[in-house]
Amino acid sequence: MIAFVFAVGALSAATETPTLQQVLTRAAAYVAAFEQQLSGIVSEEQYRQEVRGRQKDVVEWRNLKSDLLLVRPIGSQEWMQFRDVFEVDGIPVRDRQERLVEIFLNPTSNTESQTTAIISESKRYNIGVVERSVNTPTIALRFLERDNQRGIVFRRTRDASPNKMTGEAPVPPDHFRPPNHAWVIEFRERRTPTFLRTLDHKHPASRQLVDLPARGRFWIDPASGRVLMSELELDATGARAVITVNYAVQPLLGFLVPSEMRERYDRLRNGTSVEGFASYGRVRQFRVLVDETLGPIKK
Repeated sequence: MIAFVFAVGALSAATETPTLQQVLTRAAAYVAAFEQQLSGIVSEEQYRQEVRGRQKDVVEWRNLKSDLLLVRPIGSQEWMQFRDVFEVDGIPVRDRQERLVEIFLNPTSNTESQTTAIISESKRYNIGVVERSVNTPTIALRFLERDNQRGIVFRRTRDASPNKMTGEAPVPPDHFRPPNHAWVIEFRERRTPTFLRTLDHKHPASRQLVDLPARGRFWIDPASGRVLMSELELDATGARAVITVNYAVQPLLGFLVPSEMRERYDRLRNGTSVEGFASYGRVRQFRVLVDETLGPIKK
């Protein structure tokens, strides 16, 4: 009889629905482990950007091939994604090796300047009038990090339709179908200063940064905290961005990695819009041995 009672109790605890805070705690732990795992992985990105005119016709396009790597600048505790573009519209990038040596193997001792160099290099070949550095697949995960959850309002929602906040459909509704057990969790940033900032478009000459509150949604496995899909929306004066990323298990690695990124920027001052689609493959271990401060190669 005692064994029977304990068995029932264990079953009840195992099937108990977690609270939102428990799921967010699991997600924070998952993201921390994910960042450590991904930091030793290089993924090849095939990325097409298109600028569309007022009539929605393509007026400019660009195809990029890049290696993506999660890195941590000197003296920083925060990870950021580095896009190393090696081919533009089928033409190899000529000065790639020199720039990589300058950023990583001959680094400055200044955290801010190296961070700026990484961001500048990652956005170097973007097209369109909107200047952006948010078009990397893992950026939305930063809002789930334990310390970054402060100042953000989270809410579980039953609405799982893609891009329901924008009222538009730049992302095909069937491009990703999360499992039925996944929780859809909305977030809205309330803190100041915000995690992401943008140039003050009212006074562009000043080059001053102003707050850029973020909102969006995550599709999360409530039992493990694994992030299956992310949606990030940013709304600034003169531009709106929606970036959606879905994740899939990489067989050779045994854990989830980004598989697709779709983005759209509209409400631009000149009436154009920018769309992008990126896919990820040829995932492999990072072969260059660099220490945690991205200093010289270990001997």
